[in-house]
Amino acid sequence: MVSGPVRGVVLERDGAVYRVATDAGERRAVLRGKTKRDTPKVVVGDEVSLEPEAGGELYGITAVGERRTLLERRVPEGRGTRPVAANIDEVFVVTSTADPPPILQLLDRLLVVAEANGIPAAVVVNKIDLADPDPLTDRFRRAGYTVFRTCTRTGEGMPEFIAALTGHTAVVTGPSGAGKSSLLNAVQPGLSLRVGAVSEKLRRGKHTTVGAVMIPLERGGFLVDTPGFSEVGLWGIEPRELASCFPEMRRFIGECRYPDCRHVSEPKCAIQAAVAAGDVAADRLDSYRVLLTELESEPEEWE
Repeated sequence: MVSGPVRGVVLERDGAVYRVATDAGERRAVLRGKTKRDTPKVVVGDEVSLEPEAGGELYGITAVGERRTLLERRVPEGRGTRPVAANIDEVFVVTSTADPPPILQLLDRLLVVAEANGIPAAVVVNKIDLADPDPLTDRFRRAGYTVFRTCTRTGEGMPEFIAALTGHTAVVTGPSGAGKSSLLNAVQPGLSLRVGAVSEKLRRGKHTTVGAVMIPLERGGFLVDTPGFSEVGLWGIEPRELASCFPEMRRFIGECRYPDCRHVSEPKCAIQAAVAAGDVAADRLDSYRVLLTELESEPEEWE
């Protein structure tokens, strides 16, 4: 057993024991007394320092590194938030061009979740052999997102997508049928099966609403499997902050006639004017309004 401190990344929590990836292989670790008392809850993606426990197979987590990003979700009781995963570099939202048809409001919701948690996001327009990808590509590029156009059948766009994943910690999410499994298999054969097995395990487990697991990629980096990603993080947004989660709307915030403008039906609204001028897509404003109604109908944390 290594005698000195070891640095690693938390892959999974199983009760009080953490699986940690280190340069020397995976280690099983527990929180030591001071770390247990004085640090925030350790989650998947946390960078930790380990020291071997005397006379045992376990390591002790002695320190937790500063987090670059933190994905959170609301606790089941609706009071406060709970951390899910740390240090995610990017969220990739996958949609198909057809079969099934894209669900724009769901895609926008997933992008807002990433924005609300301070995590960069990109869009993967998949199955580009089935329909013209230009409308989706143009829509999301106009909104300020990087767009990858992929087809696992022909391989088109796959080198660029794989390069974007390599060496990073990423979440790949999207509606059912968008082709995530095929994409993951193209990145690493068998990866979609492993993700599916992890997701099934989490659904069966006690902490299904907060479970997350990091899966190492052979080329370098990690894929974070976070069941229920569409529900993560959205509830922490104040309704008045929602417009700032739409990149193309940010420059118009503060230019409305009323400081508390909701961008729904108020006169002299700069965002509504931007839609009329073609600077913001009308269906993006529609998505904003749907989410705004949802946020405004949620109970306060003290209710």
